[in-house]
Amino acid sequence: MCIGKFFGTLALIIAAIFIPGATFAGPNLGREATPAEITGWDLTIPPDGSGLPAGGGTTDQGEAIFNAKCVSCHGLKGTGGPADPLVGGMGTLASKKPVKTVGSFWPYATTLFDYMRRAMPYDRPMSLSNDEVYAVSAYILFLNGIIDKEARLDAKTLPQVKMPNRDGFVSYWP
Repeated sequence: MCIGKFFGTLALIIAAIFIPGATFAGPNLGREATPAEITGWDLTIPPDGSGLPAGGGTTDQGEAIFNAKCVSCHGLKGTGGPADPLVGGMGTLASKKPVKTVGSFWPYATTLFDYMRRAMPYDRPMSLSNDEVYAVSAYILFLNGIIDKEARLDAKTLPQVKMPNRDGFVSYWP
């Protein structure tokens, strides 16, 4: 009896697969994204800075924003809290205990802007304005000794920032 049920089930499966014109409707979930929706989520900023938005910010503005929105996770002056430190680690990458921070590890300042705009603050991603992201980027780069306290970052100046580890990566792309 078990063999009969097996062959009967197998016959039904084969018939369902090979019946001409048989179509199976999906669950009809979702819809195609509109061009405006795609543009709204196309936030990638490459190393050359193309696509950076208008706006700008200074280290002083960034310090105030950092203290209000970032210090609870990254600690005072970005030295670490529950989340990874953003500052320090210079000269440690070749050691047995490398400290990978924005200043010691990241190759491009535009990556800092891109990541922060998409993912920070952790509990409210994409909630910072472009001016706030520029300002906090300036503050973090200042804390790492990469830019001067008087620096103002915007779409023109951010890609010009030379990160200490810019040449520490090998590109897989030709």
